[in-house]
Amino acid sequence: MTRQSKRSSVSRRKFLLASGGLGVAGLAGCTQQNTGGDSTAEPTSGGDESGSDGTDSGSQSLAGDIAIAGSSTVFPLATAMAQRFQETHSDVNISLQSTGSGGGFANYFCTGQTDFNNASRPIQPEEEDQCAGSDVEPVELKVATDALTVIVNNDNDWIGEGLTVEELKQIWSADSSPEMWSDINSEWPDEPLELYGPSDASGTYDYFHEAILGEETSHRQDYSPTEQDRTIIQGVAGSEYAMGYLGFAYYSENQDSVQAVPVKDGEGEYVEPSLETALAGDYTPLSRPLFTYPKVSALQEAHIEAFTRFWIENATSREIVAEEVGYVPLSEDEQQTMLTRIDDAVEGSN
Repeated sequence: MTRQSKRSSVSRRKFLLASGGLGVAGLAGCTQQNTGGDSTAEPTSGGDESGSDGTDSGSQSLAGDIAIAGSSTVFPLATAMAQRFQETHSDVNISLQSTGSGGGFANYFCTGQTDFNNASRPIQPEEEDQCAGSDVEPVELKVATDALTVIVNNDNDWIGEGLTVEELKQIWSADSSPEMWSDINSEWPDEPLELYGPSDASGTYDYFHEAILGEETSHRQDYSPTEQDRTIIQGVAGSEYAMGYLGFAYYSENQDSVQAVPVKDGEGEYVEPSLETALAGDYTPLSRPLFTYPKVSALQEAHIEAFTRFWIENATSREIVAEEVGYVPLSEDEQQTMLTRIDDAVEGSN
């Protein structure tokens, strides 16, 4: 099996991912370029007239709190955007919690406790109903594309080119629930499978279930579930016979610790997870969109509208989204669509 870690040129700084809530402190002195080559500009909506150099030139400064919960996969991207926004808006306090997509919707966003919910899959009808019951109206904003990544231990030398979708389904299905690697392929070790993955509150769990197992097949429950992706990395790195799955950003940050598994979909070739294969549409069926959901009422507050626009205006930045965090940036067309959604949400409530 070819290791992505031998070829990747992704350069990223480390994120310190807290197990609970994290108050994001501003970092000074960062300059970004978007995919069009223009300098990143602060948003000017909501009365905040900031110049393209990020310095405040208007009469109104932004202040207030922003509460964000949800997906652990989107968490590093939200962190990067929050840090940059706070460089020039130090009176805006942004708190982030990594709760899982479903946990964020059910326990925080749809109950009205947070202003945003990050999600690694679209909001579900039952979540929309729960939000409606609390007069919470979400706005769906795509912020990046991910390549959901299956990982194994560095000493795993028996998988070869990779795994097929059918083999992944057999491994993770509650119907088959193989106990040994040799249950999948008789030439593989007669050693127990040790499985790590996100909990069922995670959008990554939901997406993997949909893409690999399908609606008619249940996800096996005899594995080690967690909302902390670093725990999945640690578990797989610590056992020769372990396997897990998680978002690409966490794998790309730990390429020396674990191997990414190329995946074969149908009669196609084995394809490694990467920014390039996700962008090209070659990494199927595990490439997926990532979202944040602000609520319409929150967007009526100047500092929250400004931060939302800032995030989307920087969502095309290769430096931030790809090189620093490890996801595929939005296209300019996607960016414009998301900005229009923000405009419609703000104007529709005025």
